[in-house]
Order: sequence, then C-alpha cells, then structure tokens
Amino acid sequence: MIEGLLLIDKPAGISSFGVVAKVRGIVRAKTGIKKIKVGHTGTLDPAATGLLILAVGSYTKKVPLLMKQDKTYFVTMKLGQTSSTGDKEGEISAGNAYVPTQQEVHDVITFFTGSMMQTPPVFSALKLNGRRAYDLARQGKEFTMQPRPVMVHSSELNSYTYPFVTFTTHVGSGTYIRSLVEDIGNKLGTGAYMSDLRRTKIGSYMLEEAVPLGELNTETIQSYLQIDLK
Repeated sequence: MIEGLLLIDKPAGISSFGVVAKVRGIVRAKTGIKKIKVGHTGTLDPAATGLLILAVGSYTKKVPLLMKQDKTYFVTMKLGQTSSTGDKEGEISAGNAYVPTQQEVHDVITFFTGSMMQTPPVFSALKLNGRRAYDLARQGKEFTMQPRPVMVHSSELNSYTYPFVTFTTHVGSGTYIRSLVEDIGNKLGTGAYMSDLRRTKIGSYMLEEAVPLGELNTETIQSYLQIDLK
C-alpha cells in the first residue's frame, strides 16, 4: 500500500496540478492501481518554487486540514513596474521612477501585517459562479474580485538594492503574495510586482524535509512518504 504525505520541492515551470499528475503516474506504475487518489494541500503558481505537500491514498482526507495551515515564503519583488498578473508572467508596465529609501521599504513591508482586507489577483484559481477567475480573465471577461480578510503574521526585509527587494513573510491560509506585493508597491508609490517566490514552510513542515521532484520515481517514492501528521 502506498499512502501518506509527500513533501515536494517544486521546481519552476510546472503547475501544482502537473506535480500531482506526475506523482499519480509514478504511483500507478509502482502499484498497477489505476484509480489512485493524489491531491495537493495548497497550490503554487507555475513560476513559483518550494514546498508543496501532496497527500496520497487515504491521506487525501487530510487535505482540508492541511490547507488551513500557515505558510512562510521568501519573496522577491521588483519596484518601479507593475504586471497584469502580479508576477513576471504578465504584461509589464512602467510604474513610478521614485526610488524609496531602505527605511521606507522596511516601514511599508512591516505596515502590512496583522489582519487586513485583501483583494485577490484577477489571475487566480478562485471560482466565480463556478468558473476559475484566471479562465475568465484570459477570455477578457469583466468581473470584480471582492476583498476578503487575510492574516499576515509577520514580514521581514532581507535585502534591498533598487529595484529589487527580498523579504520573508509568514501568512495565514488564503493570503495571496502577489496581492501583498502590489499593495506594498502602491503604498510606496512606485508600483511593484512579484518577480520570484519560494515557499519554505507549511504549518510545521519545512522545505528542508522535501524531495526535489526530479528525484521521485517508482524506486524512491516509498522511502519519501511520511505517515505521521505534525
């Protein structure tokens, strides 16, 4: 029986659903069972990297619980430009050429902590009347994303060399880092978009425990399964 949690270090260029499909294929090849349950516990955008937890077999019943866990990210944002998608994958537009000081950057990053209302990105997997928001956006449909409450427990500035800023943020479930970056850019008066994102922690699970996706195969998958929940 192959079941448990798989902690994956997701590379850039593959969606969370793509990782699920790959793991499902490995489990099928290993067991010969066609109908095998595999699910993820919180998406990462294709361009993002880092910790992705997959549940295999009966552990898929634990997915709702795991999805509610806090998450920690290492974020890189670029000031002075904006993006139609909030990240480097979108259409880039010029922002304001103002160059803020390091103190200003620090103060604005820490300003966005605590409970707040946040508007999710138009290009997101949230559903509106049964349709994914990103599908509607790609079709040019007009719609409005409604603000919703989120929690940013803490954010810490790591480095700043204009136009790039790196910071670490610890957030509650449902917080969109692209929206957080856009809010920071707007507060600074420069505009900003998320140029890189790496998830380093989900609840008590650490990125250091994860296996690179490329190392998973029929011979190794059993050894990487975790059966104890934290």
